[in-house]
Amino acid sequence: MSDSVATCDVEVFYDGECPLCKREIGMLRRLDRRGRIRFTDITAATFDAAAIGKSFDELMARIQGRLPDGTWIEGVEVFRRLYGAVGFGPLVTLSRLPLVRQLLDVSYTLFAKNRLRFTGRCAAGSCQIPPAEPRDQVRA
Repeated sequence: MSDSVATCDVEVFYDGECPLCKREIGMLRRLDRRGRIRFTDITAATFDAAAIGKSFDELMARIQGRLPDGTWIEGVEVFRRLYGAVGFGPLVTLSRLPLVRQLLDVSYTLFAKNRLRFTGRCAAGSCQIPPAEPRDQVRA
């Protein structure tokens, strides 16, 4: 793991082509005054999914995060870590309550499955994740 990952609380792997994702990541960047989050755009030309042991499809299916010790997290837990890193600890605590946790997990799962449709990114009636081949290797 690189030193920059080890010096942050969490690294988030996000879809930089998703309008909602970009908005939330932009807000988190502004709130992350102490540099506790490492932001990695999985749609960047220089990103190589294979270098981190994941496929582009895995990263597109659900938001992924990595902790300084190398542990992978996904889904709502990534958001808990991100919001905790920028000082929203009480909100994170509430999100862990049993019924709230279940509601958030179900809601995020539904969102993740329909994210391309919700963000107007379906092409020709298809909401499939773009092919992984070009993105699993570093693009020139």
